[in-house]
Amino acid sequence: MKLKGLFGSLLVLVGMPGTPGFAAAGEDAGPKRVFIVPIREDIMPPLTYLVRRGVKEAMDANADMLVLNMNTDGGRVDVTEDILQILGQFKGQTATYVNTRAFSAGAFISVGTQRIFMAPQSVIGAAAPIMMMPGGGVQDLPETMEAKMNSAIRALVRSKAEKNGYNVEVIEAMIDRNKEVVIDGKTINKKGDILTLTDKEAAREYGDPPKPLLSSGTVESLNALLTQLGFPESQRTYVEPTGAETLAFWINALNWLWLIAGVAGIYIEFKTPGFGLPGIVGISAFALYFLGSYIAGLSGLEWPILFLLGLVLVAIELFVVPGTVALGLGGGVLMLVAVVMATVDRYPGMPAMPTIPQLKEPLAGLLYAALGSVAVILVLARFLPKTSFYGVLVTHSASAVESPRLQANAQASQVGREGVALSVLRPGGKARFGDEILDVMTQGELIEKGARVRIIGHSGREAIVESIA
Repeated sequence: MKLKGLFGSLLVLVGMPGTPGFAAAGEDAGPKRVFIVPIREDIMPPLTYLVRRGVKEAMDANADMLVLNMNTDGGRVDVTEDILQILGQFKGQTATYVNTRAFSAGAFISVGTQRIFMAPQSVIGAAAPIMMMPGGGVQDLPETMEAKMNSAIRALVRSKAEKNGYNVEVIEAMIDRNKEVVIDGKTINKKGDILTLTDKEAAREYGDPPKPLLSSGTVESLNALLTQLGFPESQRTYVEPTGAETLAFWINALNWLWLIAGVAGIYIEFKTPGFGLPGIVGISAFALYFLGSYIAGLSGLEWPILFLLGLVLVAIELFVVPGTVALGLGGGVLMLVAVVMATVDRYPGMPAMPTIPQLKEPLAGLLYAALGSVAVILVLARFLPKTSFYGVLVTHSASAVESPRLQANAQASQVGREGVALSVLRPGGKARFGDEILDVMTQGELIEKGARVRIIGHSGREAIVESIA
């Protein structure tokens, strides 16, 4: 599913009698596949990952039907908006089965599907926004805030209701206590109340021609629903929560930290000999970054692989053929592309190039992480060599590293050696001395690539050089 996500094709809508987008039950479209996604407990960020996974798997499998098995008291509005956008990516048939209750955000999400069905004695509605208090309590919103929230939520849900053919006034009465609804001379909701409907009330028909108020019918079970929709012998996939969704949420909430730790770890590793603790920390941080995106269903394995390729090219530039520039630049570009694309939400059938709205959030996250990384590197470059921790990194984290005394002796023996600058020294860079390539720095002056230089001292691990006239 992950790797196909970049290249899968969009599903074709099929129709059902009397409902746009639904196919007749008797039409032969080959083996039919149905995906059932649970909407249970509170609607919180981990549920977004579960729904995304279910939708992408359904699209990859060319599923004919996506059913939400609903039983929730509601949850966060921002998560609800994300879920509605994800559901909009699926181009097959969609339905909600209200299994007991669909309160608040659950009612909003139900409207995001083409049809709503309800179990006996189930209820739907009570969707007015409230404010969660520390410790789990709730309270009504202040009047001004309530008006603003109502306006925003009503616009969001109204667009979905209009698209799927629901009575907009009924949906708004679930949100706005000032909304009175009268149909065929019967008061459905009094002003001052928040509308909540039982299964029978939601299925009652009004108007000419008669049309259900909200629900397409009361159905005894999910199996009975699928039979009614024309999928009695379908291949069914039940998308179940794995617990990984919760893990992914917490990992992704710290994406900025993983990027900063990754950059800092690799920076220290490049500045110290051998391979040890800083490299392990850096690689682990980037691994967590890509792992969170993978579990969340945002990316596949292609982006961490591309990142590793870029890292290898940068390492070759620094340690094997310094001064070529092209390898390091190309590697850096690959790493940046991988970091950004790993958090771009893509679905089968989307164009290869992401749109600006898709890139907006990943690029903003990268900018914040880049600013943090620069600050951390500046601090490390200034203070780390002067701390006792630097000695720990150099002597214990790197393999085959000489003791401080042997290191001092080796540096003393290098004083006076002459070599050639392999890159422009401004003031830092690399120079070759015989068969050995060293990190060097000048005393502030700029020395061109190819110029001859002489070692006159050391600062930490770097040799201080001067130009030979």
